[in-house]
Amino acid sequence: MRTTLKNAVPKEQVTAGLSVVRETVTGVIADIRERGDAAVREYSERFDKWSPGAFRLSPEQTEKIVNEVPQQVIDDIRFVQDQVRNFAEHQLASMGEFEIETLPGVRLGQKHIPVQAVGAYIPGGRYPLTASAHMTIVTAKTAGVPRVVACTPPIRGEIPSATVAAAHLAGADEIWLLGGVQAVASMAIGTDTMKPVNLIAGPGNGYVAEAKRQLFGQIGIDLSAGPTEILVLADADADPYTAAVDLLSQAEHGPDSPAILITTSEALARKVIAHVEAILPDMPTKDFAGPAWRDHGQVIVVDGIDELYELADEFASEHVEVLTAAPRLALERMTQYGALFLGEGTCVSYGDKVIGTNHVLPTRGAARYTGGLWVGKYLKTVTYQEVTEPDSSVLLGRLCGRAARVELFEGHARSGDLRAAKFGGDALPWATEGSGYEGTGV
Repeated sequence: MRTTLKNAVPKEQVTAGLSVVRETVTGVIADIRERGDAAVREYSERFDKWSPGAFRLSPEQTEKIVNEVPQQVIDDIRFVQDQVRNFAEHQLASMGEFEIETLPGVRLGQKHIPVQAVGAYIPGGRYPLTASAHMTIVTAKTAGVPRVVACTPPIRGEIPSATVAAAHLAGADEIWLLGGVQAVASMAIGTDTMKPVNLIAGPGNGYVAEAKRQLFGQIGIDLSAGPTEILVLADADADPYTAAVDLLSQAEHGPDSPAILITTSEALARKVIAHVEAILPDMPTKDFAGPAWRDHGQVIVVDGIDELYELADEFASEHVEVLTAAPRLALERMTQYGALFLGEGTCVSYGDKVIGTNHVLPTRGAARYTGGLWVGKYLKTVTYQEVTEPDSSVLLGRLCGRAARVELFEGHARSGDLRAAKFGGDALPWATEGSGYEGTGV
């Protein structure tokens, strides 16, 4: 049995504005395809009030900006990037390349090739989101990507110095002060001043996510990420104040960020609601957190721990924070989530900012079919084949001929027949005159 103490607005109301976003993004992308840099500049002026002489920072400008950032901020950026790099390096080490011999002289192999050019979108606009630079750029560089283009918008008309420093220290090869759809489209399509990339990674608002969706196919994308979600799972022993603080930590991402509590205790649920309502009025980011909690916050009480995990999997949330007596049970019981945060000693904010796992994670139920951004996203896992033993080529050639003709693929069959003839003396009744293979043998 489930009891809902607080519900979100109907889904129909949430999706009502998506058609407007879709149409706007379609128009911007089409305009940038046609007019290139001129259109990019117009949209930057319109949306960000930003029209510098050049959107790309020179090495000298970058160095000057980085030198203005307080040393403690630089030290913290380096520390966090070390954590992200360390985790990504372990991920990379877990990805094996191999070559096996399946038949005499038949060698099959797998290798990983880095994507050659990646665009890293670092959100901004209102706040400097340095962590997104760590997650997208450090991970790409760990994978061996040779060219990483970082795009981030100005903040209220000012250069986001800490974000620029983070992008630079992460290893970005190009840093552009450019945001929104115009940044994503420029990276994907290319302009006179920006060469296109092969893949774009990084979170963003609804317009950025829609731009990535529309451009997918022309370029690769990491995943559709946004708006941020948090799902807190709590039992009767959890601290309701901790649950309330952590719910609001993610609600401040934006007015459309779902913050959901599932608990086995109605008493705890009511305390959490009371704490949230008490904290919100004095919260500096209440202009985002308030509407997010009002419109997208949910509080659900379930009968027991089994139902708690069952319902949690139905949500397939981006972030799942487990505040229960046995938090590691979630590793056994759950299969649909972006990332788990186990126990009171950790929190979603650690994942967002400092702990080292990647914070670009699936939202809107995408956790049902994908995980988050990781070093493997920047690698193309490819295969190769080699046959050096004639008898094996004959065996495969005869098999290929039979198998292809079952599917009525005569051209495929003849490729197999030819190897069987070349290395085994088989007849080629279909061979053309003068080929050297006509008749009953080679």
